[in-house]
Amino acid sequence: MTRELVVVSGKGGTGKTSLTASFAVLSAGQAVVADCDVDAPDLHVVLAPRVRERHEFRCGNEAVIRQEDCIACGACLARCRFDAVRMDGTAAGDAVFTVDPVACEGCGVCVHVCPVKAIDFPERVSGEWMVSDTRSGTLVHARLQPGGENSGKLVSTVRREARRLAEEEGKALVIADGPPGIGCPVIASVTGASVVLAVTEPTLSGEHDLWRVLALAAHFNLPVAVCVNKWDINPGICEQIEARVRAGGGRVVGRVPYDRTVTAAMVAGKAVVELDGPAARAVREAWGTVREMLT
Repeated sequence: MTRELVVVSGKGGTGKTSLTASFAVLSAGQAVVADCDVDAPDLHVVLAPRVRERHEFRCGNEAVIRQEDCIACGACLARCRFDAVRMDGTAAGDAVFTVDPVACEGCGVCVHVCPVKAIDFPERVSGEWMVSDTRSGTLVHARLQPGGENSGKLVSTVRREARRLAEEEGKALVIADGPPGIGCPVIASVTGASVVLAVTEPTLSGEHDLWRVLALAAHFNLPVAVCVNKWDINPGICEQIEARVRAGGGRVVGRVPYDRTVTAAMVAGKAVVELDGPAARAVREAWGTVREMLT
């Protein structure tokens, strides 16, 4: 049975993607990797994928006025609550009406009120998802267009394809880079996961947001692990976080120290573990503990 590790964080910028990329490298091609942060994907920056498949992601609808059939009555303009209908002209009857695709919410009111049915309502292309080859194996990733809707559905698509490819390729593990926070994309990323690894920092904001994401995982009865990144910038808060995690039944898989090698790896387009340093050694130890939890 394919196991799934999802790496999340209560806030952005905690080092979640850096840890995921390192785990992908350490898996030595024995896992399928998924980037579920579809609103702001960046795992591809480190893994340098070569795209072999591209697929449109369609979700929701958008209104399109057929100019040859429009009688310029202005009914759509009067009823649109989102100011998506644009009028080029001074008065109904002489003006040209169009729909701003960015402002359109796809509610369909204009389609309903148009007296001559001159408004089409096609399915909207909201983004794309891809299957790529990397030095760490197969990567499934996606990109939501600016203003695109339903990132949770696109996340579900990425996860489904990653699991399918893992079974097809005989891989026992999927490593997913989840989005930050606790919203719909995060829920779509973690439900049904084998292990949820939350990455945090020893700061007040990092600690606060960690408890939110751990509460979300607890709601879905998911096994939880925690890794504290840059733990040595505030050892006191780090120990406080670890004590509370253990008291709540979670597992602390490691501490990653502040290390300039991490920045050097980013500049070189490499994962942290591909350069030697204190952070790389700590990540390797954390990976060993996570693998134990996945068995």
